Amino acid sequence: MLLKMVSFLFTHFSLSNLTTIGETPISVTHFFVACALIIIFLYYCFSFSGVYLVDFTCYHPADSLRVPFSHFVEHFTTSNVFDKESLDFQEKVLEKSGIGDESCIPLNLHEMQPDVSLKRSREETEEVLCTIVKDLLSKHKINPKSIDILVTNCSLFCPTPSISSMIINKFGFRSNIKSINLSGMGCSAGILSISLVKDLLKVHKNSLALVLSMEAISSNGYTGSTKSMLISNTVFRMGGAAILLSNRQQDKHIAKYKLKHLVRTHMGYDDQAYSSVFQQQDKDGNVGVSISRSLLPVAARALRINISQLGPHVLPYSEQLKYLWSVVCKKSKTYVPNFKKAFEHFCIHAGGRAIIDAVEENLKLSKEDGEASRMTLYRFGNTSSSSYWYELCYLEAKGKVKKGDRVWQIAFGSGFKVNSAVWKCVSNLDPKERNAWSDRIHLYPVGI
Repeated sequence: MLLKMVSFLFTHFSLSNLTTIGETPISVTHFFVACALIIIFLYYCFSFSGVYLVDFTCYHPADSLRVPFSHFVEHFTTSNVFDKESLDFQEKVLEKSGIGDESCIPLNLHEMQPDVSLKRSREETEEVLCTIVKDLLSKHKINPKSIDILVTNCSLFCPTPSISSMIINKFGFRSNIKSINLSGMGCSAGILSISLVKDLLKVHKNSLALVLSMEAISSNGYTGSTKSMLISNTVFRMGGAAILLSNRQQDKHIAKYKLKHLVRTHMGYDDQAYSSVFQQQDKDGNVGVSISRSLLPVAARALRINISQLGPHVLPYSEQLKYLWSVVCKKSKTYVPNFKKAFEHFCIHAGGRAIIDAVEENLKLSKEDGEASRMTLYRFGNTSSSSYWYELCYLEAKGKVKKGDRVWQIAFGSGFKVNSAVWKCVSNLDPKERNAWSDRIHLYPVGI
């Protein structure tokens, strides 16, 4: 496009014809300055300026939906679904989970005989997503018809019409909106959605995109006795996040973050990795998600591959050289780069205490680096693909994120997948701005 414009200028405005009114010739210098200004203008008009995160919001459940440890045990016991061994196992997992009494579950799961119907799953999904979309759009006074791209992700709940259609119906989005609904992508789907939007924004200029990430848990409980499938009953909680992204020029000055890097790693070619988190039926026909003992070593392998691709983009040369030297010298222990020289903040998927511990150990991070992840797990539980947004909320509410800081979001998901997103803060953030942590941030961090 730019080459065509330049060719047009030189074809129709040859130096021999450069005259103005009064027969005063235009200097060659003026001509080239004019051409340069036109080229610069066209460059900024047609080039991809990047993906900006204007704002995001996380669902804040009502206090009445909290599920303390004793509440959980009471429900498991009185349900008459589980045998004593299964009850004892789930109680042990709860004790070691790192989840506190502030986490929430949907209203139907508080009933002594939970209604796990399709209707209740729809109600949970509408409650979470409609609340956060309304909050985000009203905060920035955005007309729903201004949204050009909508991407929703929810792994296990996949109704017809889709969740994206549900949101379009509730808010009256345009008929030509580019909408996509992702399912079955696991806890890493939030960053996968960002990756999809990034690619769409390269093609569709001057556009606003809305990403919605959640996991509906109303109808996804497991009622059998297979231990690997009972774990999911104890760690997943109610939550969701709405993220507003843009490539519009006018949004650069109000955006909170700019997307710097995004790296996706898929281990589906490996049988052990593929089956490490697997939805299936047990011997009695009960459907649940099995979490294998191999999950942690699989996650560690996938993370190593992911950071080997991300590292050259973010690490200073000194750290890259140390790593390469340890490989060349074939040392017994390969050097682990100091990622604190590349990032000021870390948002590790709050999938469980063991996952956070493993990432901290593998990357040589301190407990302070994992604080946002641990506190998110403690207060909100595992909210699947929205967990790393709750963590970023925590960092903002604590006033820790400063202009120029870099944030690394690390997501793990079935398949097996590890996705990394790197954001740079491009604005001065106000820690007093209302978010999902505002009401209780002064109480955190807590000892676990």
